[in-house]
Amino acid sequence: MKRSELLSRLRESKTWDVIIIGGGATGLGAAVDAASRGYQTLLLEAYDYAKGTSSRATKLVHGGVRYLAQGNISLVRDALRERGLMRQNAPHLVSNLGLIIPAYGLIDLPFYGAGLKVYDLLAGSLNLKASRWLSKDQALEHIPTLVPQGLKGGVLYYDGQFDDARLAITLTRTFSDMGGLALNYMPVTSLQKNNTAVSGVIAKDSETNEEFRLSAKAVINATGVQVDDIRSMDEAGVKPMLSPSQGAHLIVDKTFLPLQTALMIPKTDDGRVLFAVPWHDKVILGTTDTAVEKVTLEPRALVQEIEFILRTANRYLVKKPTPNDVRSVFAGLRPLVKNEASTSTKALSRDHVIRISPTGLITITGGKWTTYRKMGEDVIKQAIEIGKLTPSPSKTEHLSLRGSTQEKLPEPWWVYGSDAKEIQTLSGVDVLLHQALPYNEAQVRYAIREEFARTIEDVLARRTRSLLLDAKASLQAAPRVAEILAEELGYTPQGVQKQLESYQMLVKTYII
Repeated sequence: MKRSELLSRLRESKTWDVIIIGGGATGLGAAVDAASRGYQTLLLEAYDYAKGTSSRATKLVHGGVRYLAQGNISLVRDALRERGLMRQNAPHLVSNLGLIIPAYGLIDLPFYGAGLKVYDLLAGSLNLKASRWLSKDQALEHIPTLVPQGLKGGVLYYDGQFDDARLAITLTRTFSDMGGLALNYMPVTSLQKNNTAVSGVIAKDSETNEEFRLSAKAVINATGVQVDDIRSMDEAGVKPMLSPSQGAHLIVDKTFLPLQTALMIPKTDDGRVLFAVPWHDKVILGTTDTAVEKVTLEPRALVQEIEFILRTANRYLVKKPTPNDVRSVFAGLRPLVKNEASTSTKALSRDHVIRISPTGLITITGGKWTTYRKMGEDVIKQAIEIGKLTPSPSKTEHLSLRGSTQEKLPEPWWVYGSDAKEIQTLSGVDVLLHQALPYNEAQVRYAIREEFARTIEDVLARRTRSLLLDAKASLQAAPRVAEILAEELGYTPQGVQKQLESYQMLVKTYII
């Protein structure tokens, strides 16, 4: 659907059951849940869907082995259940991933093995596959680039893997298919109130500056690390509820991890675990946990974070990645809820939190991609109560998302599922954007026509993952993407040039 048609619908429908602010994992999960119950639902995103934290994950759908070690059994159990449901509801986007914890000490094998058997048990009938002990030779068969000296064996366990930004786009389209209205580049500039109760929002189209005054029975603040900004619109001087943390990741070639098994390093210098994960024929190395004082739209990996990731990976891999091997570096911010008793972000809760202000503004934050569906279900339960909506059960537990298929498609088509056939009929399907990238011009046209892409960045960072897979190659592909955007959306040469300059500045932050 064209943006002009979406805006026309917005002008015609000034009153909604639910308005959701934020188009990341949490907001999209809430939107799909609300629409599944039959509520008239509007989602407004200030930038692009999954522009922030929700496109910068480690790409794992997991219960959290580290949280199990911390004794947070309920969090792990809930996340493992949601992991299984994600695998069922979006099999084209979520797949099983084997991970090996290497054992270099005699006590490591029984210690890790016993813990992961508990992990299996907590997953119950939704467990992906049973964990098992491996000999040294078996571990090296799965990860031939592991340092063999001192290796006693390993434990192989299973979690899920996905493409985060692509799941966000899939949820957006699922929501639209169910009758919901979603608009990106539509920031909320203030809240409307009836007496002392929040009764709606004022939003402005970033492209035209047109202002919209919109009423709702319930307003949900699901803006991730920006939730305190929206809360400040509701109550000036409100005490911040977040203590953000940054996680950095590096992308290197698959020669560092040539097969499809991931590596999980259980002990690092900063107390976290570190992953090496095969993804889109590359390898993701990460992540870190660095407290940050200021929330920014484009967080940058710190020099010490990059050094830490490379140093830790080099202890375990025969082939040692260096800064010259890094194709892209990216960072995301975690919306961790403050704990006044703790000074360490590693100790803060990864559970999601829902708070309702005296004016009725509903804020949800925390959590992670794995539990997005449960977060959506929980917050819409609150919206029903606050907005006095006619009760209706959630349908998302067993809701197949758009494109759902069991057919295993090759790169780059698997992220589309059954929609891939439609893209393969478009012009440019045989024309690669760049020899170092798997994407073609047909995917660009589809992103613009059907997936709400408005900018070069939308196409290269999130509709395709070009920016993450090879930042320099994506920059070389940008001029052709700009030409296609101009063809499809009628952008002026000046507008195209402005986008190219903006993308060039962005790419610099993804290159070491």
